[in-house]
Amino acid sequence: MTQIDFYFHVEDRLKTACTLSAKAYARGLRVLAYCSDLDTGRKFSRLLWSTPATGFVPHCTAGDRLAAVTPVIVDCEGANPPHDEVLMNLRDELPAFFSRFQRLVEIVSIDEEDRRLARERFKYYRDRGYDIRSHDLSKRAQ
Repeated sequence: MTQIDFYFHVEDRLKTACTLSAKAYARGLRVLAYCSDLDTGRKFSRLLWSTPATGFVPHCTAGDRLAAVTPVIVDCEGANPPHDEVLMNLRDELPAFFSRFQRLVEIVSIDEEDRRLARERFKYYRDRGYDIRSHDLSKRAQ
């Protein structure tokens, strides 16, 4: 069953997604960053070029010929995920295909509408018996 992690009280969803992607890459895990649209995907990709500040996280789009061997995939369609390790949901809605992944990461900003939508997704997962871990990132800033 998919392990689900909610990271909440996040100032910047994309920066947090980059940091978590870099950590997953360092651990040898593959990530599919499921973005809401092409513009968000481009912004995320640009951030990955400098995350961490002295490094680089190898990434490409789902349609790239190197997607099968690239650690981080930036995708906004979700049609044919090239792996089933970590799905990072950067959308407001539930990814229909999340259960095929070993782990799902949900990043929740401080925006009230984002929090409301995340509560709906949380309830959906909880009501279906998924193991959910919560990480309050506001505590790290203190």
